Amino acid sequence: MRWWDAAFGVIIALTAVALALAGTRGTQLAVAYAAMAAIVVAYLVWGARAARTRNQRLAVQYLVVVVVGTGVTVSQGGVASLLLFIAFAQVWMLLESIRHGVVGCVALTVAVSVGISSQYGFDVAVMGEVVPQMMVTLVFAIGLGLWFHVAMRRAEEHVRLLGKLHAAQAQLALTSHEAGVLAERERLAREIHDTLAQGFTSVVMQAQAATAALDVGDQGAARERLHVVEDTARDNLAEARALVAAFAPVALQDASLPQALGRLGSRFTEETGLAVTVETDRVGALSPTVEVVLLRAAQEAFANVRRHAQARSVVVRLGQAEEEVTLTVSDDGRGIGADVVDGFGLAGMRERVRSAGGTLAVGPGDGGGTTLCARVPVDGQVDGQVRAMSDARPTRGPGPATGQGG
Repeated sequence: MRWWDAAFGVIIALTAVALALAGTRGTQLAVAYAAMAAIVVAYLVWGARAARTRNQRLAVQYLVVVVVGTGVTVSQGGVASLLLFIAFAQVWMLLESIRHGVVGCVALTVAVSVGISSQYGFDVAVMGEVVPQMMVTLVFAIGLGLWFHVAMRRAEEHVRLLGKLHAAQAQLALTSHEAGVLAERERLAREIHDTLAQGFTSVVMQAQAATAALDVGDQGAARERLHVVEDTARDNLAEARALVAAFAPVALQDASLPQALGRLGSRFTEETGLAVTVETDRVGALSPTVEVVLLRAAQEAFANVRRHAQARSVVVRLGQAEEEVTLTVSDDGRGIGADVVDGFGLAGMRERVRSAGGTLAVGPGDGGGTTLCARVPVDGQVDGQVRAMSDARPTRGPGPATGQGG
């Protein structure tokens, strides 16, 4: 609208100067200036507001003053027809409908024709020249106005659609941000459950065992349990640091997956006294994502054996068949019921395996007990919403991790 305001001011100023240079003097010049002053006042009071608010009542009030004022100004000096440049444009800019625009152009043309003719006493010969010229002007103004009207409506539609697009983009960005926050929260919950929570469970159990040993005066056993507590706490601290720094699990920072599973089994035997056998077939190079997923699955399996199985031994098998790597954890415990519902640990493990393109099955073992089987593609990659711990492998990190579940 600033450009419209500027154009209006320029046309008014040029018309005022042109009238003075054209020799208009005395009463005629005063009447012309008074008419233009009325147009300026009407623009300040009604026209500018109508242009900014699209209020049609204000627009009609202003255009009535423009039509009459232009006719009066032209009647005092023909050079005042300069006002038509802004008058015709404002008709089409301010009026919403094409029909109203045509009526406004006709009214403006009639007023100017009458104004010019009045200078010569409405002489027939003069009117014969003025009317055809004004008719040509009218046709040109309507044609240009129709193009202008369509262009204005399209521009307004583009602005409206652009506003909707920006609103949709803002909503999409908000939704994506919320989804990312939720996914990261779920990832952290799984990581804490698979590492820190299981470590603390082990600490509590070892502390209880140490207390029981002290109660019966077995200081050697108590000291052994306290060493396990210390080692587990150190490993938990290392896992916490890795979690904060978004490193790969500590167990995989300086070891392969088979080595990490061996450590996991040894630590589990040390903590629980259960016999753990780790069998590893020939396994090729695996992506960090696959190693993280399978290590977490093994940790959760051991945690469930600790809490629920009442087993005497556990067998862990890691193998690879063509493009798929398989991890199986079997125990000889009391088994799992058909109506068992996944808890947070199993649900998180199932989602983690699925995110890498694999499958997870948990059920009764062939010889009793429970068997957990995770199958993951060798080149499995975590999808965009569910991420395992960072795929990066730091060249240096804390010591070996715990093998705790929970």
